[in-house]
Amino acid sequence: MSAADSLTRSPRSAAPPKVLLIGADGMLGRAFRELLARERAPFRSLMFPEIDLTSDESVDRALAADMDVDVVINCAAWTDVDGAETREEEATAVNGAGAGRLAVRCAARGALLVHYSTDYVFNGEASSPYPVEAPLDPVNAYGRSKAVGERLLAASGCRHLLLRTSWLYAPWAKNFVRTIAELAKKRDTLRVVEDQRGRPTSAEHLARVSWTLLGQALVGGEPHRTFHVTDGGACSWFEFARAITDRVAPQCRVEPCLAAEFPRPARRPTYSVLDIGDTETAVGFMSPWRDNLADVLARLESP
Repeated sequence: MSAADSLTRSPRSAAPPKVLLIGADGMLGRAFRELLARERAPFRSLMFPEIDLTSDESVDRALAADMDVDVVINCAAWTDVDGAETREEEATAVNGAGAGRLAVRCAARGALLVHYSTDYVFNGEASSPYPVEAPLDPVNAYGRSKAVGERLLAASGCRHLLLRTSWLYAPWAKNFVRTIAELAKKRDTLRVVEDQRGRPTSAEHLARVSWTLLGQALVGGEPHRTFHVTDGGACSWFEFARAITDRVAPQCRVEPCLAAEFPRPARRPTYSVLDIGDTETAVGFMSPWRDNLADVLARLESP
């Protein structure tokens, strides 16, 4: 049995939970939508503008008392990291206040909330993987907006799983893997940052692990837990890019460079490796990023 198979065979409550999936059209949302369909779990999916996390009225409608919801999975987020530098209030309205608003409604009706955060809530100055209890100290507006959401989630008192992840990719949507794969087919040389290190995460792997953790929470796990969920292993963006080009366009040469050579509006953490020890204790071995990457590259969708 593969690691992927084992991760979908999570503990179950007496009946499958009724799920509300928010942000079903995003990269992670699609992965979760496909997983829920395979698992034959009853679910309802909503996306913007069907639900707007910045609106009390919209969130109230989505979680109306007459609708049967046991679990809310929130895959909606402001994800434009550079754009958040000049639009921090808007990013925080979704990632911060929006997450808090959803958590308060979940608490009121007793639903368990699965919410996603990011390695960017840490400052990137560590030299060993960040444990789940590490102090929040974001270095950019996007990270600050997600940190607000984490604090409001904790303050709401709702039953929740807070899952931090990093460097998300999939066969679909806009992400580093698809971008590098396309560029490598067109160019002889690519220059990619080597002085930023983290853990890549397949969106499909993240959905599988989330589902397993959710199953455990529903059959007696702690009501308020934080986990780090990524692929196994760590790398630099340069190493990640080279692994991509080796498979899709080996004639393309990838050269290392420093982040300072390509300044961007938002500062990125230099070291944002998340400690996944607690997660592996709970659900087992996290499949290596090279294995997950190979699986995704074999199924890349055309841009």
